[in-house]
Amino acid sequence: MSDQLSLFAVEMRAPALADLQGLLAGPGQAVRRDGAARLSVIVAEQWRVAALLAEFAARDLSGDEGAADGEGVVVGTEFSSRLAPVAAHWLRGAVKQPPTGFVLDAGSLRLWAIAAGVACEGPGYLLRLGPTDESTWSAIGATLAAAGLPATFVGVRADGPGFRITSRRRLARLRELVGDPPPDATDWP
Repeated sequence: MSDQLSLFAVEMRAPALADLQGLLAGPGQAVRRDGAARLSVIVAEQWRVAALLAEFAARDLSGDEGAADGEGVVVGTEFSSRLAPVAAHWLRGAVKQPPTGFVLDAGSLRLWAIAAGVACEGPGYLLRLGPTDESTWSAIGATLAAAGLPATFVGVRADGPGFRITSRRRLARLRELVGDPPPDATDWP
């Protein structure tokens, strides 16, 4: 594979608020309040906390971390009116649902990989989903396929829910799209 950057790679464009939709494609959640919204996700590793806070800062958003109920750390953005349109597109009442026309691009895939991507035993990379977001799973799978990353759905009993990307060609495309790993990353395509 060439070391030449793709025109679609994350390094080829400026960070955008829309990239944060990658958190919602995965296990992230959105909360709205008084014309503002906050996006958050529970992660287990400290490198993910640091990487997400850096990604928020790159989009001129502050973030914070706190203990999650059970295990892990909740990492979230500030409440911001700039995030209200993102939350409005993804929430139907309190239910998370991908918006019509949602496209996974390099920025949103990078945020999803930071928040919930894990290397599989054997070849492959798993992009985890929200365990209670079952109504979103098929639509998210379709957007992955449309991004040139058809993947196999993995259920809860098989270390999911999530989508496993397995072929060398697809893994190379994912690596190309998400760019270089964040500092200290232990799970990266």
